[in-house]
Amino acid sequence: MENIKIVTLTISPSLDKSTHFTGLIAEQKIRCEKPRYDAGGGGINVSKAIAKLGGKSTCIFTSGGSSGEMLEELVANENLESIVIKTKNWTRENFIAFENTSKAQYRFGFPGNEFSENEKDEILQTIKELKTDYLVISGSLNEGLSTNFYQKIAEIAKEANIKVVVDTSGEALQKVLETGVYLIKPNIGELAKLIGVEHLELTEVEKAAKKLIQNKSAEIVVVSLGAEGAILVTNEETHLVKAPKVEKKSTVGAGDSMVGGMVWALSQNKTLKEVIQIGVCCGTAATMNEGTQLFKVEDVMRLLEEV
Repeated sequence: MENIKIVTLTISPSLDKSTHFTGLIAEQKIRCEKPRYDAGGGGINVSKAIAKLGGKSTCIFTSGGSSGEMLEELVANENLESIVIKTKNWTRENFIAFENTSKAQYRFGFPGNEFSENEKDEILQTIKELKTDYLVISGSLNEGLSTNFYQKIAEIAKEANIKVVVDTSGEALQKVLETGVYLIKPNIGELAKLIGVEHLELTEVEKAAKKLIQNKSAEIVVVSLGAEGAILVTNEETHLVKAPKVEKKSTVGAGDSMVGGMVWALSQNKTLKEVIQIGVCCGTAATMNEGTQLFKVEDVMRLLEEV
């Protein structure tokens, strides 16, 4: 396999369907507008974000059934290079609905279907054959997968001197940190759980992040602070970037946009201050669009001037 600078992995991709409707009344038929379909899942969104910034990546994802076929077509329409791992069970679907009067957004996510043992082995074998600088592991795990599955992938990648970026949560993230990775992006609540406390104030975030770094759980910890922006912490540097004020239409894909922006910036040898600035602006710009459309590059460039 040729050397690719950035590879993203989406174990549990989704076919995202979004629509608009007016009035949410129980037991009554809700008339929806024509749906929009998008290729979803953490790693796929990260690859889409990188492409929007003019970068290149290869996205590895699983695909099964007619929903998987449609997912593959949508990925191809984005002109993304991909490695598809076929599965017997169908690719999951997500449903996002916007109520026109209240501007409320309803997000319905479904679990990924189980893999066979052969399918699990094929995922691991694909990672073993990789030649890349960065591997982005993003999104949830499928039903039936052990919580150390991402940890196995991280171990394989680290042995090949690949920098592993992880954006997941819960026990899957805890297990990955036992191996130690290059970069993680928890939110402030997830960071609190990782260090074993119930709550963290903003003033305590840097110290908490450095605890993970000193434990060799990660080299870079980026903590998402929601509307407040994000903070990047290493052993030597700390950078807090406030999120620019914008009119928010949807938070779908904002976290993936942030990761995509940061990994693209790292691949371009930007400074860590620039990395977090670009990441925050990509994430913020994504909230300015409806559905799962991620961000517009012109919005990112304008926001960068503000920060």
